[in-house]
Amino acid sequence: PEVSYDAKCALTIPIARPLAPRKLSKKLYKCSKAAMKVKSIRRGTKEVAKSLRKGEKGFAIIAGDVSPIDVISHLPVLCEESKVPYVFVPARSDLGAAIGSNTPCSVLLILKRKKSRLRLCVDTTA
Repeated sequence: PEVSYDAKCALTIPIARPLAPRKLSKKLYKCSKAAMKVKSIRRGTKEVAKSLRKGEKGFAIIAGDVSPIDVISHLPVLCEESKVPYVFVPARSDLGAAIGSNTPCSVLLILKRKKSRLRLCVDTTA
């Protein structure tokens, strides 16, 4: 049984702002899939936080239904300090599925590389 986008949005945590609209969410999932193919992605809270502290650039996609909130509450602050754009999407299961994983994923960092086709994707969504 497929859950509607609006139902997923209703289940998001209070700090999940800015929440991507339906159309942007689909673009972000497509971009995540492309990034996974060229291996320019960091996934998971620990790996993304480490990359942001190192100064890697790109943009972050954070799931809005992570529980407990403390798991990802520090990531928007890290993104703002590093000047990395970020956006929330409604469901972590969809984020995991977008990169071809059976495991739900709470956060992705799509890296901005100089010689990459993803550059256009990063520039248009950010």
